[in-house]
Amino acid sequence: MAAQHITLDIPEKILLAEKTDALAFGRELRVLAAVKLFEMGRLSSGRASELAGMSRVEFLLSLNRYNVFPLASELHDLERDHASSH
Repeated sequence: MAAQHITLDIPEKILLAEKTDALAFGRELRVLAAVKLFEMGRLSSGRASELAGMSRVEFLLSLNRYNVFPLASELHDLERDHASSH
């Protein structure tokens, strides 16, 4: 799938305050955007995981870190996928 590039101007002071570099901060912004768009119902967990740059299972497991919780049907899928991998 083709990707579009979006450029954001991030003040140097933000990177210094966050003790990070532009690349790491950009990756974090992608995850944060994916989590928020998923939470708002604007992206499915599959699409949000693509935006975050991780697998769907990894994305669903990471939601707890942001106090966002998957829907019951996604938890069922996650449990099923986890059980079948063992």
